[in-house]
Amino acid sequence: MKIAKVINNNVISVIDEQNKELVIMGRGIAFQKRPGDVVDESKIEKVFRLENKDVSEKFKTLLYEIPLEYMAVSEEIINYAKVKLGKKLNDSIYVSLTDHIHFAIERHQKGINISNALLWEIKKIYQDEFSIGREALKMIQNKLGITLPEDEAGFIAMHIVNAELNDEMPNLVNITKLIQDILNIVKYHFKIELDEESLNYFRFLTHLKFFAQRLFSGSHLHSEDDFLYNLVKEKHKEAFACAQKIKDYIKKAHQHEITKEEMGYLAIHIHRVVNRN
Repeated sequence: MKIAKVINNNVISVIDEQNKELVIMGRGIAFQKRPGDVVDESKIEKVFRLENKDVSEKFKTLLYEIPLEYMAVSEEIINYAKVKLGKKLNDSIYVSLTDHIHFAIERHQKGINISNALLWEIKKIYQDEFSIGREALKMIQNKLGITLPEDEAGFIAMHIVNAELNDEMPNLVNITKLIQDILNIVKYHFKIELDEESLNYFRFLTHLKFFAQRLFSGSHLHSEDDFLYNLVKEKHKEAFACAQKIKDYIKKAHQHEITKEEMGYLAIHIHRVVNRN
């Protein structure tokens, strides 16, 4: 295996047998090395295979600027998140999360801590990801000796959700706010507190995440068959009335129309979450 490019003393890229680029990290792996030299495999600590070429280029650019330790802890957090969630995360998280951790630590060392305006919503809506964010702060503390505030657990959680949904961060902020607004409409309509520990609440949140993502990306569920819509409208009148309030709110606040199929699924989930069975 030969070096294709020297990024810094600790990072190189190589081309594998499938003609794919790998980014390899290891302490001193590129010291006094040039492209074409044989890789000292005993110094390899981490190997990254990023499928997206644009992400790979951004990743290499980032590695010019940040310490090896930051990349290592970021990769540990990402691997932990993948295992805990049981999901594949978009490769972009290697750039976005590493970059965020780098600047969060820099800010903290200068005494500048940024408040997370969505922290309460993140704790409620993205409980699994926030739990990972809190664990990430422990990893940063253990590996780097730096104690970041709880707000950063929320920011890390958002980067993880972003990689799950494969969406842009500004959209994710809108998605999070919309989900909270919908939950409030449901609670006020039925005059109840939702059981946040229930399976139906978890299902409702999952549905809302992807519903909101479809809404802001303009890719609504749509069917020529109105069977589901008509069935729910007749069978679950109160849930349908609540869904109608949500539809009116979205049209007024976001200038989006909800399709009949989206209305049908939304009402079904509302019925389940408020009946707790």
